[in-house]
Amino acid sequence: MGQIEWAMWANEQALASGLILIAGGIVATAGQFTLWYFGAYSIAAGVLVCLLEYPRGKRKKGSTMERWGQKYLTKVLKVFGPLSRNYYFRAFLHLGLSAPAGVLLATILGTACLAIASGIYLLAAIRGEQWIPIEPKPKERPQVGGTIKQPPSNPPPRPPAEARKKPNEQEEEAAAASVPSGPHENPVPVTDEVV
Repeated sequence: MGQIEWAMWANEQALASGLILIAGGIVATAGQFTLWYFGAYSIAAGVLVCLLEYPRGKRKKGSTMERWGQKYLTKVLKVFGPLSRNYYFRAFLHLGLSAPAGVLLATILGTACLAIASGIYLLAAIRGEQWIPIEPKPKERPQVGGTIKQPPSNPPPRPPAEARKKPNEQEEEAAAASVPSGPHENPVPVTDEVV
């Protein structure tokens, strides 16, 4: 079996945690809870986590499906260089962002999910993983005529390859000699009668 890439799991967990933090923060702020300002903090922390986690990282083996519109946020994350690539940094950032949001009942679920994502990121960092951006591949233009090696010689429907008769060189020479070089004569006389 292959080795698990923990960062992929942490990315999905953290993105969902950010959305849960936003939802809990909206409930706490709109409901005017006694500590409603922690709800406003949860909204801001959730947006920051979602922006950081939206671009998926490239997998070591296999292909990675890019999220819609991720290329724009990938450019932003590449600007931060080692801070955005290092999973130790993400683990401690998520743990630090989740702590204040744990005060309210409305945001405790987002806090717990973000703390779990932080633990998974820490495991990924210990295993030596890091975030690698998905770069767009340059499109190769197909060469005209490069894909067709030789056009088929028999019209469709064609028999299977095993059943096809391979002509000998002698048969080819005889067929070439029997082809008249002049105009073709119709064996049936054609008359033009209009009624």
